[in-house]
Amino acid sequence: MSCTLCNLRKPKRFCPAVHDRICAVCCGEQREITLDCPNDCVYLQEARKHEHHALKDLPRAALFPEVEIREQFLYEREPLLTGLSFALAKSARADRTLRDSDLIAAVTTLAQKQQTLVNSGLHVGGANTSPVQQAIISGVENMLAEYREMEQKHVGYSSLRDSDVLLALVFLVRMAYSRSSGRPRSRAFVDFLCEQFPERSDSIAAPQGSSIVIP
Repeated sequence: MSCTLCNLRKPKRFCPAVHDRICAVCCGEQREITLDCPNDCVYLQEARKHEHHALKDLPRAALFPEVEIREQFLYEREPLLTGLSFALAKSARADRTLRDSDLIAAVTTLAQKQQTLVNSGLHVGGANTSPVQQAIISGVENMLAEYREMEQKHVGYSSLRDSDVLLALVFLVRMAYSRSSGRPRSRAFVDFLCEQFPERSDSIAAPQGSSIVIP
């Protein structure tokens, strides 16, 4: 009997992605590249424990290097960051095929639009996005609208500035990159969000002890 993927080596582990036994080499080489690895795969979970997501290794332009996020902002706007993270988790639950790359592309598009608004005051249309990414964008925009409505209701006005929204979106982009493995079919960031906001959650409040605001 040989590995169902390479047909060369001895199969030493069961792969839930192909529902068959494969060799350790194929598991390591094809994980989240050609294989849609489920979150409960023990080999995927073990790999994530040893993966390091260094933002310094990514193209600087992808991380909006000109945007500075101070620690004070994270504390002051934690409800905003939690709400937007919840919106992403909600999108992921609505479409189980979503991958990290879909979330990153959608939030990056929003951040680019917001950066243009902050820098020039211009409201620009979004770049061509897929229906999947547009659904994510709509979810985030709806959450922003709800956040402003909540502020208006509780304090009589909304203190949320366009620059605050930009900082929050850039923070999410950086957090997504830091949590993702970077592989084409990675769902590490998706799974992280879903763990932070269990399916029974019916509010945007972060679970006690949540690390949602720590990239």
